[in-house]
Amino acid sequence: MDLYEHQARQLFAEHGVLVPKAEVTDSPAEARDIARRLGGRAVVKAQVRTGGRGRAGGVRLAEDPAAAERAARDILGTDIGGHRVRTVMVAEPVDIESEFYVSYVLDRAAGGFLAIASAEGGTEIEEVAAARPEAVARVPVDPVEGVTEEKAAEIVRAAGLPPRTAGVLERLWRVLTREDALLVEVNPLVRTARGQLVALDGKVTLDDNALFRQVRWSGRQAPREDPLEAAAAARGLNYVRLDGEVGVIGNGAGLVMSTLDVVAGSGARPADFLDIGGGASARVMADGLSVVLSDPGVRSVLVNVFGGITACDAVADGIVRALDAVRPTKPIVVRLDGNNAARGRAVLDGRAHPLVHQAATMDDAARLAARLAHIS
Repeated sequence: MDLYEHQARQLFAEHGVLVPKAEVTDSPAEARDIARRLGGRAVVKAQVRTGGRGRAGGVRLAEDPAAAERAARDILGTDIGGHRVRTVMVAEPVDIESEFYVSYVLDRAAGGFLAIASAEGGTEIEEVAAARPEAVARVPVDPVEGVTEEKAAEIVRAAGLPPRTAGVLERLWRVLTREDALLVEVNPLVRTARGQLVALDGKVTLDDNALFRQVRWSGRQAPREDPLEAAAAARGLNYVRLDGEVGVIGNGAGLVMSTLDVVAGSGARPADFLDIGGGASARVMADGLSVVLSDPGVRSVLVNVFGGITACDAVADGIVRALDAVRPTKPIVVRLDGNNAARGRAVLDGRAHPLVHQAATMDDAARLAARLAHIS
């Protein structure tokens, strides 16, 4: 379950992370009143479960209450990435000195969590990773040990963050564990002119399987507006639709996120995030390929699997069975590594499907998928 920004910020505040004062409304007139209560100047932000709001005109700085009313009127009802804006958040502005990126994400392939952090926040982390991969630190986190004072200091050093950020990292880890989250992201985490560390934006994805013990969210799952995301959710798939041309399927959130970065670095744009988890059966593969290939923007598909508990030959068998069920018309690039990878590659060689291509490494697979997307 993805939370809206204002809901994520509420959780941050409850766990001791500073956030600007803000209120949510669906009324332009009320946006004016909120701005007045906040002191006049305000930031008006569309509340939708997708990124790219700033580029789409969904974030406006209003110099006075009247401007806040106009901004809310302009934003409400618009479409951002296939999501209709039904509410806006009116927040106090912050005097920004520096911007950082911090997040925790579930890494199913590694059986733990991954801390991702950068001293270059404020923009899409994929763009930073593509332009300057050394600027993005990825630090594994043992779910049993968690983010201790020492682990937080390690993340800070790896990303080149201010030392005081360690305390924020510890508090964000409490958000993740106590709220049963799969993803906690702050972009940007800013240092203000007064030296405070403030979360200006936040994303939180809760584990649907744990909602029974998160009483406040019971019955609050909003219907998915994107039809492909709705179809994927109905099949139990962890799928987020993006706006590129290379469909990405992998087993484990960390592996899929890394694959997104490599695809972007190969000159193409990811079309989705689809994590099949650890049980890549024939049905799961067929469902995954069906959803990804239903996106008219997809021009090639990259399946990137690291075999662990699920062996690669079982994954390959699932792909072969899925080919007959889905009948693809777009090229599919498969990279298998890990447990029984050689057997898995042999299974795909034996099927010899004309649209299925194999690659030995993730980099090779991403380059091939990007090239096929550009010529298909």
